[in-house]
Amino acid sequence: MNDIARGLEGVAVAETRLSHVDGERGVLIIGGFALEELAPNATYEEVLHLLWHDRLPTTAECHALQRQLADARELPAGTYETLQRAAHAGAPAMDGLRMGVAMLSLADPDPTDASTGAQLRRAVSLVARFPTLVATYWRLVRGERPLDPDPRLPHAANYFYMLTGEVPDAAVVRALETYLNTVVDHGMNASTFTARVITSTGSDMVSALAGAVGALKGPLHGGAPGPALDMVFEIQARAQRSGRSLAIEAESLIRGTIEAGGRIMGFGHRVYKVRDPRADVLGAAATRLFERAGDLRLYEDARIVEEVALRVLHTLKPDRRLETNVEYYTALLLHGIGMESALFTPTFAVGRAGGWTAHVLEQAAQNRLIRPSSVYVGGRDGHWVPPDGRDPGLRIAS
Repeated sequence: MNDIARGLEGVAVAETRLSHVDGERGVLIIGGFALEELAPNATYEEVLHLLWHDRLPTTAECHALQRQLADARELPAGTYETLQRAAHAGAPAMDGLRMGVAMLSLADPDPTDASTGAQLRRAVSLVARFPTLVATYWRLVRGERPLDPDPRLPHAANYFYMLTGEVPDAAVVRALETYLNTVVDHGMNASTFTARVITSTGSDMVSALAGAVGALKGPLHGGAPGPALDMVFEIQARAQRSGRSLAIEAESLIRGTIEAGGRIMGFGHRVYKVRDPRADVLGAAATRLFERAGDLRLYEDARIVEEVALRVLHTLKPDRRLETNVEYYTALLLHGIGMESALFTPTFAVGRAGGWTAHVLEQAAQNRLIRPSSVYVGGRDGHWVPPDGRDPGLRIAS
């Protein structure tokens, strides 16, 4: 009997220079830089250049990339109508994004050109349009008029502007860029693997990213940042009603949820056996954001809930290494800049688009069709009989 690597866990399928995840030590390297060094300091455009070209850009190169992205933000003809129809049907934001991404093939002047230059142009085009798709769909769903991109604004600032109609201040831009940088790439995760599998068949970059969005939509990959924050809000409400401390109410809810067989969102990760390093980067960014706003109550309450959750998890599940993951502080940070929870996963996709395109470029450059095998466990002794003579309850023994 062959050994089966269920979920392909522990199976290396590619060599990559884009990111490295060490789940035992809680380390994430992006393009040669420790996450905590790169994410809080770089612009998103700098990180894109790093992933696409294997080095940080000069000032002139960074400005040039900003212009290229700004010039490519408009959606191709027909995309807007598709988004309108999806919004009218009430489709979730990730479905709207998936449909919109598939329409971006219309923006490719020469889909058959597989040269490196053409692939890089496609990467710019796709990354530039992800914020436009999300923001346009978000405003359509809410019954608001979509906004045109502002070519004067960098990538992250323009995204915020298209969502809200407001030009963000420097603190909000820094917080949002830190988030986009933090989630831009993360090893051979499900959506990245999907993009590479599609690319390995010789298919196009738009198809690869549409598939990646479909994979990210699944809650086992895209996660649930919204429910992680909802838990904090519920505990706050319970404490206000009961007059008991936040810590007492947190322990009651968390312990009760676990004992009933439920999950505590924002804790535990398939890869990390220690604290997710992205949680630390986003936690520090949230601290700066809330301190600047002058209202630390939600942040402080979230820290109390986190401490209680970790203590209860370690007590009730001592055999599991359940630590804070990226979802917990994603929710806090994005809420802090004014985003609703329905935008959390689409905004993740806005950041991860840079990593997806980089993996497509890397896969195409060293391509080999990704074609794993499987172990057959079905029967072998079937005999054909005409439909009238078949027993509906008969199965071929395996």
